Amino acid sequence: MLAAWLERIERLHPRQIELGLERVRVVAERMALRIEAISIIVGGTNGKGSTCAMLESMLLASGYRVGCYTSPHLVQFNERARINGEPASDEQLIEQFEAVEAARGDASLTWFEFTTLAILRLFEHSSLDVVVLEVGMGGRLDAVNIIDADCSIVTCIDIDHAEFLGDTREAIGFEKAHIYRPGRAAICTDPVPPQSLIDHASQIGADLWRFGHDFNYSGDRQQWSYGGRSQRRNSLAYPALRGANQLLNASGALAALEALRARLPVSAQAIRQGLASVELPGRFQVLAGRPAVVLDVGHNPHAAAHLAANLDNMGFFPYTYAVFGMLADKDIDATIAHLRSRVDHWLCVDLPGPRGSSAADLAARLEKVGVVPGVGVDAERTIRCHASPSEALASARERAGENDRIVVFGSFLTVADVLAARGGRSS
Repeated sequence: MLAAWLERIERLHPRQIELGLERVRVVAERMALRIEAISIIVGGTNGKGSTCAMLESMLLASGYRVGCYTSPHLVQFNERARINGEPASDEQLIEQFEAVEAARGDASLTWFEFTTLAILRLFEHSSLDVVVLEVGMGGRLDAVNIIDADCSIVTCIDIDHAEFLGDTREAIGFEKAHIYRPGRAAICTDPVPPQSLIDHASQIGADLWRFGHDFNYSGDRQQWSYGGRSQRRNSLAYPALRGANQLLNASGALAALEALRARLPVSAQAIRQGLASVELPGRFQVLAGRPAVVLDVGHNPHAAAHLAANLDNMGFFPYTYAVFGMLADKDIDATIAHLRSRVDHWLCVDLPGPRGSSAADLAARLEKVGVVPGVGVDAERTIRCHASPSEALASARERAGENDRIVVFGSFLTVADVLAARGGRSS
């Protein structure tokens, strides 16, 4: 039933992506949609999902009733809408889909707009204290931006979705800065934010909190500390999410909680508990067992650079196998450039849908940028093509020694296929 609804919604609009708030605002007004809970919107190029997950975990540890909306999902659509840490049920979602359809009239909503309205209505009717909302793309024209956020966070800014947002950091920063609100906390965790973001925050009178100016972090091998405008959080355990960039995401989340502390107090113990227990599949996620298997949804050059650094921090592995699948509209060559020296054996995969790149195309791109396969089964470097990520992972497991490493990366779809083949298990 839920699958049928999702297929039906997909047929409502001729284009998969069409940015703009006019259509979604009209339907939201017909629905009399109102979010009374404290709202936090999170945008940025990378790090949005991790920031949302840490906020959700710390707020839940404080005893608040929390709604969290993230996208895309990995295995099931229900993952996008969590209430008190649990995915929404099919029945809950279908009820909201019916409400949106009843209010839609002749408005032609995209799939993302329709489902966003449904999830926002679910949160409206769930007696929540706080909602954490991840921006789908950009910020200015994203459907989530109809919510008048109490606090907004922009994580790192880099070039992605250039055909919609522009092909410079300045253009993209301008789009993302539009989730900021006059007179309200506007957090930015990018260490060197585009001037366009700073200028927009100033023009609208937002209370801009910049990493390195208004908040920061420090740490050693055992623990780390957060320092804000008027609050310090000392002797914190590292977040359960792996990766060198997670302290940057955590500090942005803590800055938001500091800015909202008069209305949304969170204790030091809740912060420690929340950071220690946070989970988010596919973000430098290391599966149990040998050989080591790393799942990472990184799908652009900025994310690939972080993945490369995180792989370097893992220590020595004789060989690294990469299960590699990307969408054709991404910067594939620049993404490869960050990983080419870290991978010995490439297993290129086909991804489904009109945007999916073929394994053959990825293999050709690898050879074009100088990744030249050797000769024979035991060659030091190989490139092979597979029909799916799960098939490629099975092949990599057969070929790899127990002390080797397998990295599954390049797209949410790449990781999702592997997780689905494991029955949705994330550990």
